[in-house]
Amino acid sequence: MKKLFAALSCLALVALAAPVGAHHSAAQFNFRGPATIKGTVKSIRPANPHLRLVLIVTDDKGTRDIEYEGHSLNNFYRSGWRPDMVKAGDRIEIMIAPRKDGADGGYVTGVRTADGRVFGAPPTGGAQAEAERSR
Repeated sequence: MKKLFAALSCLALVALAAPVGAHHSAAQFNFRGPATIKGTVKSIRPANPHLRLVLIVTDDKGTRDIEYEGHSLNNFYRSGWRPDMVKAGDRIEIMIAPRKDGADGGYVTGVRTADGRVFGAPPTGGAQAEAERSR
């Protein structure tokens, strides 16, 4: 009976570990081809295990809500994020690792707020230089 219980326990652990590993995989994102996105915050949930951000984005595809995920709250906090820096209705710029399949969304690696504060990795290009000049 003990052997059966041990075998079933091991099987349960293996079955539960697979979804957890898949959840934390970043294989779907292209970290070698960062992109910068501007939009209006519809919602933000800075929590562990990952930031969840929905931006209202207008581009050549029209206006739509796009959901992004990002680093843990601890990682963003260590890079300068503080509560209430970003809230619904704010216009922000985010640096992301886009999805490899080309679909909307991505992994947020940095944020530039409307007043120029930056946390995470700074947005690319001119925005990064402008953010550094405004300090």
